[in-house]
Amino acid sequence: MILRAIPALLLACLSLWQLETPRAGLEITTRAVGETPITRIAQPGSDGPVVVVAHGFAGSRQMMQAYGHDLARAGYRVWAFDFEGHGRHPVPMSGDVESIDGTTRLLVEQTRSVVDAALAAEGWQGEVALLGHSMATDIIIRTAIDDPRIGPVVAISAFSKAVTATAPDTLLLITGAWEPGLRGFARDAVAMVDPEAGEGETARAGDVIRRAVVAPLAEHVAVLHSRAGRAEAVAWLDAAYRRASDIAVRATGPWFLALMAAIVALAAPLSRLLPERAPPMPGALSLGRFALVVGVPALLAPLLAVQVETRLLPVLVADYLALHLAIYGLCQLALLWWLGRRPEGLRPLAVLALLVWGLGVFGFALDRYGANFWPTPERLVIIAALCLGALPFMLGDAVLARGAALWQRITARLGFLLSLALAVLLDTERLFFLAMIAPVILLFFLIFGLMGRWVAARAGAASAGVALGLILAWALGVSFPLFAPGGLG
Repeated sequence: MILRAIPALLLACLSLWQLETPRAGLEITTRAVGETPITRIAQPGSDGPVVVVAHGFAGSRQMMQAYGHDLARAGYRVWAFDFEGHGRHPVPMSGDVESIDGTTRLLVEQTRSVVDAALAAEGWQGEVALLGHSMATDIIIRTAIDDPRIGPVVAISAFSKAVTATAPDTLLLITGAWEPGLRGFARDAVAMVDPEAGEGETARAGDVIRRAVVAPLAEHVAVLHSRAGRAEAVAWLDAAYRRASDIAVRATGPWFLALMAAIVALAAPLSRLLPERAPPMPGALSLGRFALVVGVPALLAPLLAVQVETRLLPVLVADYLALHLAIYGLCQLALLWWLGRRPEGLRPLAVLALLVWGLGVFGFALDRYGANFWPTPERLVIIAALCLGALPFMLGDAVLARGAALWQRITARLGFLLSLALAVLLDTERLFFLAMIAPVILLFFLIFGLMGRWVAARAGAASAGVALGLILAWALGVSFPLFAPGGLG
């Protein structure tokens, strides 16, 4: 067991060293502007320009830290913040998300309040730079157009109808190579200034300067760790402020993935420390019984759940998802019980061990290096409500998965994703954002499902299912934006 753990432990240590190195020598502090959580990143005593950094939809300050650390090491003073409803911001988003005068205006005002606070605290007399990703690009572009205090803008994975041939006048657009639609927008934004300029070329017309670059091998999330993109951002701001920086842009994305993989891998040998109390492994279900246990819940859950008006919780489709999970899980558990597949006795030590490793160790690493994973008090009620559905769902999944062939485990998880897709088709207007949850569910099965399988082998399906249900509710409860009642307008 020890020999099996050594490679994963070494990989975890190496990854931690690589991820901590960019932070070395930086002052990283937290504060608040009103209710807005702020992370300030700078070298001790730095007097460089101020850069305000904003994340995308369903993101958080942590997701922008690779850019923030590079800029801070280049001498800039970085202020990264959580939008309302995101990360650790306790106030839900509000307003009409389909109107420029609704949610967009409120987020622009929030961005301006951060700019105000940064200027006052830093004593900076020059223009403030803005850097943002995805949803935030529209917000920072509109802020830059209307606020003369704003200078250069860096827009990552950008789209904004506010861009014109003359505004913003200093704009860098960074897009992942695997984002074809957004690459097209970036090319069009540059063509407004110079129709002959292409990707990787700088367009100039009078006081307007614009550039579109591509981050290789990157999609909508990986672009936030692109070394090429981060180097372009530093160079762009250096040129705008007539500065010269000489920093090494280090790899972060691969080391973050390596750390997460090492933590998951370590769960296998550590699970062997649990007392072996699982009953004998059951045989696989016949094809007909397996189709019944997967197909009936997959059809029944959306057909029943969409009939219920679920806009009680201030999170996108969270209450619907809790109901969908509950119906799916209870139906699957009932069918499994009827077929003689029943949860074994609960082993509290195994439940606690999986919770500590999943929420404590994995969750801590994710929150520090990847994305927010700790809930504000306002989200605890949401997590509790999600538990009502996540617990029976994951318990049913664990009972079904124990003893199942690999193809059956994969098919069972795909059945649930197809069930969510059917719900979206039945009520697209209300449940469209369920499509955003599918990748989270898929990652959950790949990461936590694997840990749960190792625990189930030692302690039985019930212990793994209960722990995974609590982790799933937690993961969903912290991942999606808060909306005030009626905020979807």
